[in-house]
Amino acid sequence: MQLSYWEIKNWFTNVDFTIVGSGIVGLHAALALREKFPTSKIIILEKGVLPQGASTKNAGFACFGSISEIIHDLKSHTEEEVIQLIQKRYSGLQLLRKNLGDAALDLKPYCGYELFLKEDESFYNECLQKIPFINEFLKPLFKAEVFLKQMDRFQFGGIFEHLIFNPFEAQIDTGNMMQALLKKAHQNDILILNNQTVTHHQELNDGVEVVTNGFAFKTNKLVFTSNGFASQLTNNQVQPARAQVLITKPIPNLDLKGTFHLDEGYYYFRNINDRILLGGGRNLDFEGETTTSHDTTELIQNRLEELLKNVILPQTHFEIDHRWSGTMGIGVHKKPIVEQLSNHVYCGVRMGGMGVAIGSIIGQEVVDLI
Repeated sequence: MQLSYWEIKNWFTNVDFTIVGSGIVGLHAALALREKFPTSKIIILEKGVLPQGASTKNAGFACFGSISEIIHDLKSHTEEEVIQLIQKRYSGLQLLRKNLGDAALDLKPYCGYELFLKEDESFYNECLQKIPFINEFLKPLFKAEVFLKQMDRFQFGGIFEHLIFNPFEAQIDTGNMMQALLKKAHQNDILILNNQTVTHHQELNDGVEVVTNGFAFKTNKLVFTSNGFASQLTNNQVQPARAQVLITKPIPNLDLKGTFHLDEGYYYFRNINDRILLGGGRNLDFEGETTTSHDTTELIQNRLEELLKNVILPQTHFEIDHRWSGTMGIGVHKKPIVEQLSNHVYCGVRMGGMGVAIGSIIGQEVVDLI
């Protein structure tokens, strides 16, 4: 593509910072850069029409980990690592709320619940037994009991009668959040260019040459916040993980409010505008879901419908309205990667499926390196 004189002059001359990815991390990084360097020229390159990964695809959970997920993490991480992860998630949620405000997020403090299928009896018992230990473990952070045993009042099917309740969880409206972030970026004179794929970059003595599918330009600093698409950038320390989702048509008199977790967080659902939004199932085909494709599969969509019919809405008629998927960035370790990769190149990636919780704080952390 041949750029005009005006395009070169206004968009691609004297670029101070270029961010790859206009999701939660990228937008927060741009806003943090604007605060730190008020007169700088900042460009965000986004390969999609909208943020391509998970920022506009997620379920809108303001959460920091269900009890089963925390127990699972303690088997592969130290106690100190797990508490640091939870601290970062909780702090990130507070920063997101501070930056945008609860009204813009449409935050609803409906609390969280975890339910256990009858075939998961041993793990159900393990989680119940470990409630006192996990609460004690989290008390320095929350100053209160985080997890409580509660009778199922939602008339779920095929589960144990007790749920594990978490009063610290909430819902947000993902679309509202991203529109508010994009609006704030525009108000702060941050240029966002969509449909731009970075094909490669070349380190120079005094900056970086960035080559996209349409043109090339020079920037002083380059920041990658492309999360699930950062495999090559991080020597495979980040792997893409597709998350499939469906949503029902409106259901009259739907009496279900909250954020709900099932099977170590591999399934999750919530209410939204008299509908049920349900996602997950990656554990049915880990290899197949290690992909950046935004297709859906019969295997996982059928399982989601089965859970709707037999567990979530066993006595209620429903119809599926829409299906989609998004790309998370995960790895062997759940700690995000926030690094300076070379003299002029940085990255903030591997959100581990917790982009809503930690995206704001990772955006700030990568800017702190500059």
